[in-house]
Amino acid sequence: MSLLKKSCREAAALVLQAEDRPLSWHERLALRLHMLACRACPRFAQQVQLMRRASERWRRYSDESGG
Repeated sequence: MSLLKKSCREAAALVLQAEDRPLSWHERLALRLHMLACRACPRFAQQVQLMRRASERWRRYSDESGG
């Protein structure tokens, strides 16, 4: 694939990598362009964000309850 044109698989990988590291400007641009053209990948990114927030809440709950 070209530098800016990403497949859904590549876009999903970037979404997941963004959880662990800052993306470069060209990765962010390619991901943004893909998200504008794709219907499924923005939903996937929202699901990843939802899972991250749920994990953080569970961790806080576990810490508060001593468990």
